[in-house]
Order: sequence, then structure tokens, then C-alpha cells
Amino acid sequence: QVQLVESGGGSVQAGGSLRLSCAVSGYTYSRPCIGWFRQAPGKEREGVAAISTGGSTYYADSVKGRFTLSQDNAKNTVYLQMNSLKPEDTAMYYCAARRVFGTCRAQGSGTEYNFWGQGTQVTVSS
Repeated sequence: QVQLVESGGGSVQAGGSLRLSCAVSGYTYSRPCIGWFRQAPGKEREGVAAISTGGSTYYADSVKGRFTLSQDNAKNTVYLQMNSLKPEDTAMYYCAARRVFGTCRAQGSGTEYNFWGQGTQVTVSS
């Protein structure tokens, strides 16, 4: 059973930074793509970033240049470093994983992702 556990959320002022972690367990062999998504109150879930096992990354235009993905394969953990945070980044952030390999993106609501964490709240005040 694949499980994902997010951590690292919190409250910061605009311009601040947070680092989210996603601990992944349950894959017998190499894991496919890990994606990050977010959902603000009253809005649809949207893709933020994704990283493949090999380290290829994808970023949504809204976070490009501010957010950075990294991973520690020994710890089975993916990190999302978020800098220059804006109030519009306020949302519940989720990491998600897929059963199969394929093009690694985080677009739309992530219907191609099969496993989801419980989420971690990020609040950015102006």
C-alpha cells in the first residue's frame, strides 16, 4: 500500500519561505512521478510541480522561479522549497503519486495520480 505523508506547512508573511516534505512508502521498486497540488478554499485543485525518479522536474507557471523540487531517494522523500511566497499561494498542499510511469507533470486536478497524502496547510499573509 502506497502512502504519502506531507509535512512542513505553516504560516508566513509574504516574501517568506517554507519547505514542504513528502515521505513516500509502499513502492516495491522505483516509484513513478511525485506531484504537488494545492487547493485554496472555494477553488479547484491545481497542479504545482512534479518530479520524476530520475530528477526531471515540472513547474506550473505560477510558481516557476520561486518553488524548487528536490528529492532524497535514500529517505524516499520529496521536498518542495517555496521561496518568495505570496498571499495567493495560500492553500492546502498535497503530494500525490502514480501507479505507472509516464510523462511527469502536475496539471489540472491530478486525475492521473492514484495515491494522495492528507495535505499540509500553507498560509501566507500580506
